[in-house]
Amino acid sequence: MLGPLEGSCKVTTLEISDILDAVRNGAQATSQDVVKLLSAEGREMEELFAEAREVRDRQFGKHVFAYGFVYFSTYCHNNCTFCYYRRTNSIDRYRKSPEEIISLAADLKDAGIDLVDLTMGEDEHMYADDYSELLEIISGVKKLGISIMASPGAVKKEAMPKIKAAGVDFYAVYQETHNRDLYSKLRLEQDFDFRYNQRVWAREAGMLTEDGMMVGLGESMEDRADAILTMGAEKCEQIRCMTFVPQAGTPLQTLEPMDSYMELKSIAVMRILFPDRFIPATLDVEGIEGMKSRLDAGASTITSIVVPHRHLAGVAQPEKDIESGGRSVQHVFDLVADMGKRIATQNEFRSMIDKLEERIRPKP
Repeated sequence: MLGPLEGSCKVTTLEISDILDAVRNGAQATSQDVVKLLSAEGREMEELFAEAREVRDRQFGKHVFAYGFVYFSTYCHNNCTFCYYRRTNSIDRYRKSPEEIISLAADLKDAGIDLVDLTMGEDEHMYADDYSELLEIISGVKKLGISIMASPGAVKKEAMPKIKAAGVDFYAVYQETHNRDLYSKLRLEQDFDFRYNQRVWAREAGMLTEDGMMVGLGESMEDRADAILTMGAEKCEQIRCMTFVPQAGTPLQTLEPMDSYMELKSIAVMRILFPDRFIPATLDVEGIEGMKSRLDAGASTITSIVVPHRHLAGVAQPEKDIESGGRSVQHVFDLVADMGKRIATQNEFRSMIDKLEERIRPKP
């Protein structure tokens, strides 16, 4: 059931190769087509990954993009059922000072990463006084001369122009699922539309945006397909998929974890359907050992690179490969080189971002 090429051929009779050929020739995939692609196994799965790599290499050449990760506050007023940092979980928490955060960002910039991802829980302290400390942090990092992604959660619409003015290039907020019923069970007492509109408002303020889906939370295959198509339709410049990792102290801590193949297939499908998007290979799920498989599935961007020995945490895996240095800049860069790729320079990445921002810049 591929748009321009559907004719008399029904989706149930199409093989994976038929769908890939049709998309390659300009057809628009339907939700049923995406379900079929996500169902690929064995030889067909390898065919899917090979197509995704070819599409990625045609778009970005040998370039891979590297994002440093600074999770600067683990306080959060939300009570998401899947999250280790939910407010009712009795865990040790931290909140970095602006000086510490700027120092961490400087280390990442000096090491050659392309973008600093400033991530926090929905911390009331950072929201106080009209987001003054958050804006101070962003402005301080921007003075270093590095591109910035901000992941501060769901904020008021009026804050978006201030966040952009402080220096943010990318605004990231993940819906996790676009199934409203499932969303209500995961993000307790959080309005679906308010979260969805974060990316709408960020774009209106001139920021690039990122959405993300999570797999392994009880969603159906159709939910996964719809999430991929919805993220593509949002025109977010970056889209991602992450596998859920059960966390201690949460209602979902006993949920049987999935392997990573659905995440890998989702990455491949996103790449094939939306060739020009940044698609991450996160280090936050399987650590450094999972990087290559995600790049081999069509990812273009390595995220969650962390400075070791600075008392930082990850999101999906609070401690995975952080203090060991497995997620350090040099280790990641060396592994990328071993794959025959190279990390884009900061100037190369900045040039791409400037062009994307020019495209969405609000008209006077």
